[in-house]
Amino acid sequence: MKRYFLTGIVVLIPLVITVWVLRLIVNTLDQTLFLLPAQYRPGALFGVDIPGLGVLLALVIVLLTGAVAANLLGRRLLEFGEVLLARIPIVSSIYASVKQVSDTLFSGSGQAFRKVLLIRYPHGNCWALAFQTGFPQGDLALKLGVPHVSVYVPTTPNPTSGFFLMVPLSDVIELDVAVDDALKYIISMGVVDVASKKPVSLN
Repeated sequence: MKRYFLTGIVVLIPLVITVWVLRLIVNTLDQTLFLLPAQYRPGALFGVDIPGLGVLLALVIVLLTGAVAANLLGRRLLEFGEVLLARIPIVSSIYASVKQVSDTLFSGSGQAFRKVLLIRYPHGNCWALAFQTGFPQGDLALKLGVPHVSVYVPTTPNPTSGFFLMVPLSDVIELDVAVDDALKYIISMGVVDVASKKPVSLN
């Protein structure tokens, strides 16, 4: 009986968590339906709410925004909007920070979260997986003296929280491991192994 119970838990937990995450995503994206006038929402048109339509609406909004921003007129409008936002005291700081992070993460030439690193953390006798986010620049780099690398160390089992560190470049080992595999390893607390090759130098 105990064996059957444990087997059932092993089978059901991944399914339950997967369904919960998908439901959370769908419910969140369904909030985009509130952008539509009340008379055009599924509840008013069909008499019943249809889960998932908000996901389609969100995809359409993203695609249309991308299409508009890709042409000359769209870029001019985007620049005009950014100028207006830059003149609003609190909003300008938030928008500028978020835009800089998003540009870094989604830029094809950026290196953020594209390299899995091995660093000594939280002390010299321990190792932790980290993701490269960049390199210290300007006065910060001068004050540090020797070359450093900026890294994000995620926590287990929730990788969305973690620590930002600046580590000497000489103390970092780059791993030939995919970011997705490293995240699986972190989330599973080391239970799910990663197929890594021989570590290579970061230089």
